[in-house]
Amino acid sequence: MSEIADYIIVGAGSAGCAMAYRLSEDGKHRVLVIEHGGSDAGPFIQMPGALSYPMNMRAYDWGLTSEPEPELGGRRLAVPRGKVIGGSSSINGMVYVRGHAHDYDHWDAEGATGWSYPDVLPYFQRLENWHGNEVDSEADPGWRGTSGPLHITRGRRDNPLYNAFIEAGQQAGFEATHDYNGEKQEGFGAFEQTVWRGRRWSAANAYLRPALRRANCRLTRALVRRVIFAEGRAVGVEVRRGGRIEVIRARREVILAASSINSPKILMHSGIGPAAHLADHGIGVVADRPGVGGNLQDHLEVYIQYACLRPITLYRYWNLPGKAYVGARWLFTRTGPGASNNFHATAFIRSRAGIDYPDIQFHFLPIAVRYDGKVAAKAHGFQVHVGPMRAASRGRVSLKNADPEAAPEIRFNAFSAPGDIEEFRHCVRITREVLAQPAMDPLRGEELQPGPAVQSDAEIDAFLREHAESAYHPCGTCRMGAASDPDAVVDPECRVIGVEGLRVADSAIFPRITNGNLNGPSIMVGEKAADHILGRDPLPRSNRQPWVNPRWRDSDR
Repeated sequence: MSEIADYIIVGAGSAGCAMAYRLSEDGKHRVLVIEHGGSDAGPFIQMPGALSYPMNMRAYDWGLTSEPEPELGGRRLAVPRGKVIGGSSSINGMVYVRGHAHDYDHWDAEGATGWSYPDVLPYFQRLENWHGNEVDSEADPGWRGTSGPLHITRGRRDNPLYNAFIEAGQQAGFEATHDYNGEKQEGFGAFEQTVWRGRRWSAANAYLRPALRRANCRLTRALVRRVIFAEGRAVGVEVRRGGRIEVIRARREVILAASSINSPKILMHSGIGPAAHLADHGIGVVADRPGVGGNLQDHLEVYIQYACLRPITLYRYWNLPGKAYVGARWLFTRTGPGASNNFHATAFIRSRAGIDYPDIQFHFLPIAVRYDGKVAAKAHGFQVHVGPMRAASRGRVSLKNADPEAAPEIRFNAFSAPGDIEEFRHCVRITREVLAQPAMDPLRGEELQPGPAVQSDAEIDAFLREHAESAYHPCGTCRMGAASDPDAVVDPECRVIGVEGLRVADSAIFPRITNGNLNGPSIMVGEKAADHILGRDPLPRSNRQPWVNPRWRDSDR
């Protein structure tokens, strides 16, 4: 047994970095963070505008894909997960979204007691250091945090396309919001990003580096294979490090924060999961928890792309000299297109009357290009990423074999639930309606994707089955709930049910996916879990009430 710590955190990602910071804060405990990935230094990660590179580089990504999806024509979906210091916060799109208040009220109602919006809002405020920008310099008073570790800014929206899109949404009759992370999520408005002074502000920059300056917090590179138990209590982890198999011991607890894909995988290889599935692979059962690996959720999206009538898009940099200019400007001044993720406008809207809070999200981007950066329109264009927020389909993460270093099987089962594809079809039509408004007339050229020939239900459905992609928001595979719930994996204090000394604290514990991008909620989980681990009283509940559209029963806008 090579070393020992009070707390072992498996994974230096969004939640893991936050916990390392908080658990080591008082200097009383030795904290060890174990991360298989390497350094996050270098421009591909630290330059926000280069976001399409790290999520497609095996040096930084686990390289996972789903199993063939039956309802998507047998296509495999890419599942980028960060294998690097900072985890997925070092390879993501840097979009910051808390989620809607009612997301967390749903968590609480489903057995995650103490995780309602009044409970979690103070933790969002504790983590935030909100700056806005030159245009939007005021936070939503009483709703935002301004002294936390995570710097949050807004893009300048200096391209006319951004404000035209926001205006078009209002012309279509939808709400506007000056702060979707404050009182009012619903509406069209400015996007927020985890970027500070032109640099990606990952969980590593925000939390881990300050924590590692303390004598009681350390980081080691190793691959965690399984959790080690003694008499039903987690006492350490088995790792491969430097070509050797070793055991690292924990005096107090082991905390898995290895992602919604790898956390359930480690649990199952440790003997915690569906008993029959473990037996199929010759793994002894420590705790029969059928929910481990189940409840897998994600956001799917498609790109609705148009040509732009004016040469004002990022396409002007889509060549070798342009990329060299953007890179050099960022390197020497931390300004220009490289200093932002270039998602500066968004919207959260409701798909129909009778839904009380948004269930559709838009990302607006002033170029027509895929996330992988490999396919761009052959001229100036723009696109809207759109998709439903609360699809009913559920998938599962399973083991392929008994090898703890083998990739797991990932099945999203996209479009398997009745109504999911109909909701997505509405997303396509409502995007077209918004982009057809007068505000877009001077800028909107021909529709590039799906294209004007795609109009009927059957044509749109065929487009969706061929082109829907993951928005890279997998979650829910170690669902939090009441200890008496047979499908719950962790209790409301993130303790794995059926054993002692083991917790899971990352996006795997989400009972249901939140509205929007998951980095912010994952960091919040790390912040709140740290107080549970230390036995502290939770932060005082907030009495803030979110805005709900007074017309929600009768109208979608």
